[in-house]
Amino acid sequence: MAVSSGKGHVVILTWPFTSHPFALFNMTCKIAALTSSVQFSFISTGECNRSILAANNDVVPVNVKSYDVDDGLPKPLEGPITPQEEAGLFVSLVPENFKHGMKEAVTETGRKITCLVTDGILSFGPPPIALSSHLQMKLIAELYNKGHTAEEQTLEAIPGLSKIRISDLPQEVLLRDQSYSDSSPVLHAMEQMSEWLPKASAVFMNFYEELNPPPLTNDLKSKFQSLFHVGFLTIPVPLPPASGEDLTGCLQWLEGQKQTSVVYISFGTLALEASGVPFLWSIKDRYRIHLPEGFVERTSKQGKVVQWAPQSRVLSHTSLGAFVTHCGLNSLAESIVGGVPLIVRPIWTDNLMNTRMVEEEWGIGMRVEGNVITKSGMIMSLELIFQREEGRKMREAVGALKKIVLNAARPHGSAAKDFYALAQLIVNEMN
Repeated sequence: MAVSSGKGHVVILTWPFTSHPFALFNMTCKIAALTSSVQFSFISTGECNRSILAANNDVVPVNVKSYDVDDGLPKPLEGPITPQEEAGLFVSLVPENFKHGMKEAVTETGRKITCLVTDGILSFGPPPIALSSHLQMKLIAELYNKGHTAEEQTLEAIPGLSKIRISDLPQEVLLRDQSYSDSSPVLHAMEQMSEWLPKASAVFMNFYEELNPPPLTNDLKSKFQSLFHVGFLTIPVPLPPASGEDLTGCLQWLEGQKQTSVVYISFGTLALEASGVPFLWSIKDRYRIHLPEGFVERTSKQGKVVQWAPQSRVLSHTSLGAFVTHCGLNSLAESIVGGVPLIVRPIWTDNLMNTRMVEEEWGIGMRVEGNVITKSGMIMSLELIFQREEGRKMREAVGALKKIVLNAARPHGSAAKDFYALAQLIVNEMN
């Protein structure tokens, strides 16, 4: 389906961390493929753009070009830096950084900017529950800081968030006193986003509307001029046939396992050996030195340790029975598409809210005991998933969500309709 347009210039401004830029770049390429006369300028840090292009080099439309901006890091970088510090340095250069990138794009293309698409710092990446909490930052922070709410109190007053507790929210939402706001560029940017996002021509979500509690969707629609749920943007639904490439041999290994018998894990726990459950563990080579001596050899018949795994392919394999994850949106999406229950150890940003939805709204997984990975806690979680009635119900629930997503992602499903409506709106902004 083509989208009609005149000659225009769409500029995309990205938050260059975690999966945000990959989702937004995928969206850019999908829309660019529909309207060849429009130029798309994708602006992010040099490192971010290099990573994206390396992963998408064969499928980038000719009318999409990336432009680099400074990441804010001191050069040379002395010593380690936390993700929060890195994000703060980047935000401190906004908007001057992006103004420079936009000027370069206009000069090179010879086209004025006719439409601006922005990540808006956390306005694109998290699921709708996180977006709703950001829009209500002032209310939540005032109640919390005045002692009117306990950490385990649910957000009954906010439509669709009745299962979310105060303790599930990011600290940036709660610690909103003036001194903290002044010293935190990321918090300041989030506050700005909550104020100007409702003024945008449209807001689009990296999510499926059918997965939301209806009160949440209705509330968000009432706050925005237009709201589109365009589906998961970092994983094709359904997955296309495998290319046959299996660099680490993990897919071939999975072929030899029983159906729904394997746990896939992307961060460490040595409870795997004691549990006796077949496992696939993706761990970078530099972290292997922390494994106990002889672990890989002792567990060679029980599991497989690889430096990298094609996660979406792994989670869609019929042998997968559980996924141990921090519950970021990407991993949550891939688990739903694969129909695999989750064992969750949330750590930051939207992890806690996602975990609450996994446990209480959808019933497709469980968090580890005490939110801490321990040998006994992990063994208990694995036993529940693989051997008990609760685990069977989780598999049924995530299987039902998978069917909902597949239906919404079909050519005439809700996500496809929202995508084409968004593409047409972006083109219309140029006229």
